[in-house]
Amino acid sequence: MIRQPRILEQKLSRRAKSLVLSVWFGAIFFALSSSPVSAHEVRPAYLELRQTGTDTYDVLWKVPARGDNMRLGLYVEFPSRTTNVTRPQTLFANDASTERWSIRRTGGLTGDEIHITGLAATMTDVLVRIENLDGTTQVTRVTPSSPSFVVAAAPRALDVTRTYLVLGVEHILFGVDHLLFVLALLILVKGWRKLVGTITAFTIAHSITLAIATLGFVHVPSKPVEATIALSIIFVACEIVHRRQGRSGLTETWPWVIAFSFGLLHGLGFAGALREVGLPQNAIPLALLFFNIGVELGQLLFIGVVMAVITLAVRAGRKFSHWNVKPQSAYSWCENISAYAIGGGAAFWLIERSLSFLV
Repeated sequence: MIRQPRILEQKLSRRAKSLVLSVWFGAIFFALSSSPVSAHEVRPAYLELRQTGTDTYDVLWKVPARGDNMRLGLYVEFPSRTTNVTRPQTLFANDASTERWSIRRTGGLTGDEIHITGLAATMTDVLVRIENLDGTTQVTRVTPSSPSFVVAAAPRALDVTRTYLVLGVEHILFGVDHLLFVLALLILVKGWRKLVGTITAFTIAHSITLAIATLGFVHVPSKPVEATIALSIIFVACEIVHRRQGRSGLTETWPWVIAFSFGLLHGLGFAGALREVGLPQNAIPLALLFFNIGVELGQLLFIGVVMAVITLAVRAGRKFSHWNVKPQSAYSWCENISAYAIGGGAAFWLIERSLSFLV
């Protein structure tokens, strides 16, 4: 008579663990997974127009692709009376189709509208950068709901603010490696005060290197930076495993120091992405500030989602069990699996990015 309730309690306990585990592991799997090129592609396309004369422009058109012949059906539609000076040269590399050519339009493109054909049928955006002869730069973002933009004589402060804020949010939310590093810190650092201090140290550090690298004071090749970022994720994943084994690691002892040190490295990664888009010459401080604010907003959004998932999973596990079985052990399972999932993904990136040195 006593054994049966115990067996039932054990079954319910396992179910509670499984529920918490499924929710948590699902979040990790979603973060690590990537979508193939289709109508649901989320990587942005990139259009660059560099004015070479009063009437002429060099065009760079980069579209997400898969393999050597599959690309999104996105095309640039210039205003009427625009002619090609050279034929487009296409190159498939690094999961993207890149086209380069030159165009001519009497009077230039200022004040005219450029349309991205096919964008409305996708979920991706287009980042646009225009360099004018007078040194001014226009950077804007074209979305499926608004697939056209007007070439401006000079960017307005509000346009710069909005564009770079959104760029910062998108970069951190699509930068899975950076998010996994933050996730590892959330798992590893216990206590709200210590966690806030750790995240703040990471923020200050990557803000410093983002600014000095983007402004050109420091230049580090992107490939070694990306490989070392993967190595930093492996380090914190190993720290989680060591703590589960009862060994106190450097991150647990000096979390602010580790977060600040690796934050300097991750800031170089943010700067590499920002350099691809560039900064408007007449609003560099404003663009840099709001890109960094966007990164922080995206990071805070991610932390909020993770904490909400943990809270909901734990509550669901407790509510599921009629015997009030506490799901602390299930949470421990989640920590272990998360550590190996994060470390495994980072190890793959480390190998992939290290091999890219040979290309």
